[in-house]
Parts: sequence; C-alpha cells; structure tokens
Amino acid sequence: MSDKAKILAGLQVIVTDLAQQADGHEIQSRIFAAQGFTKLEAKYKEHAEEERGYVDKCIDRILDLGGEVKLEAKKEAPVFTDPMEFVKYDLQVSKDGLAWLGGLVEEARGDYTTYDILKEYYQDEEEDMYWGEQQIELCGKIGALNWYNTLL
Repeated sequence: MSDKAKILAGLQVIVTDLAQQADGHEIQSRIFAAQGFTKLEAKYKEHAEEERGYVDKCIDRILDLGGEVKLEAKKEAPVFTDPMEFVKYDLQVSKDGLAWLGGLVEEARGDYTTYDILKEYYQDEEEDMYWGEQQIELCGKIGALNWYNTLL
C-alpha cells in the first residue's frame, strides 16, 4: 500500500519544479531561435509543451486524490546563451530528477493511475537524458563547430 500523503507531496513537487523547467525550456527556445539554432528552438519548445502536459496530468491527479494544488514559489534558474553549456546543465537536471523520481514511482506502485503517469514521465525524462548524453558525445567526436552546425 502506498502512502497517499507522500504521493501527493511528490506530485506537488513535480507541478512546481516541472512548471519551472517548462518556463526555462521556453526561454531557452527563444534564445536559440534568436541565435539561428532552429533545431534546438523546435526541440526545446516542444519539450516545454510536453512538460506542461505532465504538469496538467499531475494537477489533475492531485485533485482526483482529494489533494490541494498549490502555486508555490519557484527558485531562480540559470539561462544560457551557449547551447552546449545548456545541454550539459539540462542533462544534470535530468539525472538529478530521475534519481528523485525513481523513488516516487516506487512509492506509487499501489496506485496504478498515479504509477502510470509517473512511469510515463520517468520514461520521457530518461529519453531526454540519453539525448543529452548523445549530444555531448557527438560534440566530442565531431567538434564543437560541427556540432553547432547540426543545430542550424
């Protein structure tokens, strides 16, 4: 049996933190657009939309479970002009988030609906992590200038 209070608290953390990440990805997409990196612009714009979808699912689930959704303060996050520096930062955010999220997914095993939402979100974050690792490896193999050219 899962602990409903822990699940509700975890869902609220996702609502707050993921809304912040979605805003950050939207900002980064605009910066990359201004720099002419159209592929990164599209990737992070789409990523922000996906994250907002997970925020909506978590809000709905909190309400379904009889919890109270809060609009919590968000902490400041860095903004990057160098795409590779942002990829590295975003990769670390994914790694840290997955480490935390794994525990919440396990906590929700007895709540199948929440478990499915969290498992889907975990898989999406894992895919993002692998993409970031791939980009860093690719940049190392072909060089930064060539990597930047793949983003145009």
